[in-house]
Amino acid sequence: MVGQVIGGLTSIASGMIGSGKRKREQRAAQAEYNRRKASFENLDTSNVYANMQNTMEDLTVNQEQAQFQAEQSQQGLSNIMGSMQGAAGGSGIAALAQSLAGQQQQQVRQASMDIGRQEQANQMAERQQAGNLQLYEAKGELQSREAEKEKTETLLGMSQQRLGAANAARQQATNAIVGGVGSIASAGASFIPGMR
Repeated sequence: MVGQVIGGLTSIASGMIGSGKRKREQRAAQAEYNRRKASFENLDTSNVYANMQNTMEDLTVNQEQAQFQAEQSQQGLSNIMGSMQGAAGGSGIAALAQSLAGQQQQQVRQASMDIGRQEQANQMAERQQAGNLQLYEAKGELQSREAEKEKTETLLGMSQQRLGAANAARQQATNAIVGGVGSIASAGASFIPGMR
């Protein structure tokens, strides 16, 4: 009986003494948890691909080559006309001029086609880059949402673990005190006649 009372008092004392230590530890753990949780909540999960610029939208056409070709062609035709003027006579000059004009038109057409090809290549590059940007923005949005989901799930899990640990520690302390009171009551009951 005395052993039961001593065991009960020891259990109550350990529950009470342990309670103060657990409360201090719980406050320290709570403070650390709050810091970690705040850091975790402030993680940047924004879309890393947002606000990208289309690097192909300002492409220009190289007109210098076409202009150079046209100038060279005109100079060449002028030189030919000058040297042939005396040799061919009036009617020959007209035929030659028409032939040279046809060549010049062909060269101008070729220069225009070169510019057209460059413009088309630029438009295709711009459209491809715009498509890439849209794709990256969509991927970035999905990654951002997934990161936010993972962050929320982790925070929920951390909160559940903390709550479970706090509840278990409190229940353990309560059980120690109740167990000690029960032991003392049981020992005391044995002293009372008719309680056996």
